[in-house]
Amino acid sequence: MSWRSALLGLLVWAVSQTAQAHDFKAGDLRIDHPYATPSAPGLKTGAVYFRAIKNRGAQNDRLLSASTPVAAEVEIHRMQMQGDVMRMRAVDALELPAKSDVRLRHGATDGHHLMLRDLKAPLKDGERFPVMLHFERAGTHEVMVWVQTPRRSGTSSAASEHRH
Repeated sequence: MSWRSALLGLLVWAVSQTAQAHDFKAGDLRIDHPYATPSAPGLKTGAVYFRAIKNRGAQNDRLLSASTPVAAEVEIHRMQMQGDVMRMRAVDALELPAKSDVRLRHGATDGHHLMLRDLKAPLKDGERFPVMLHFERAGTHEVMVWVQTPRRSGTSSAASEHRH
């Protein structure tokens, strides 16, 4: 193998790793895999999820709010099954305990997500958009959110549930 082939192979590998694993650092926090699901045409709401927000620090933190140019408003929502009904309500903040991972996953029956209100356009598979996250301790940080259709359960492992 020539050095050019080896270099090309290394570059292809590096680009593929960057495209597949996107996480962001915010102080002691790691924001792992921000993603949104496509929204139906005419629907004015959408949702942003995270594989996890990981607090690696010794102190608790909180997600206080978020904003994005693709929606007029972003709310932190709690989802919870009550019998056969999924209930959602806005909460003031999301607690991020020290040395823990908080998952915000699509399809969860008890958890959180970011609700996008008054979308300016439908969220389409393959698009990306920025979200500003405002933390109590870690400050304000921008993450890039990928819009993607989740694979049906049973078709992939949890580690590869979302693709790019």
